[in-house]
Amino acid sequence: MVMIMDSYTEKTIERFKDPKNAGEMKDADAAGEEGNLHCGDMMRIYIKVREGKIADAKFQTYGCIAAISATDALCDMIKGKTLDEAEKITGSEVIDSLGGLPKIKYHCSVMGRGALKRAITDYRAGKKPEFPAAKA
Repeated sequence: MVMIMDSYTEKTIERFKDPKNAGEMKDADAAGEEGNLHCGDMMRIYIKVREGKIADAKFQTYGCIAAISATDALCDMIKGKTLDEAEKITGSEVIDSLGGLPKIKYHCSVMGRGALKRAITDYRAGKKPEFPAAKA
């Protein structure tokens, strides 16, 4: 099924075209991954925590317009929040921040939350993110 750009809000399209939080964070305190075999989307969220709050968040996503836009929005939403506050952000809140998403794309907002929860769990467990070795 092909989604027409007209089915996305202007906010969603802008975030897709120019995501502010995209990229790897080599000095992250934690990272979490989430994937969906059905649609093929894959994402990783990195967090940096200072004084019990998320000081910075970045993401890498292999996915559709909704996956990229929702994850970018989620990263903005969690900055400055405690880990507990960040965990409580709902998929509906992410969707609302974008001005809505097509219902068939709602799962994209949930995937970012899954990656975030894994990052927070790893941070609390003291597990540092691993980065693949660079290939020569």
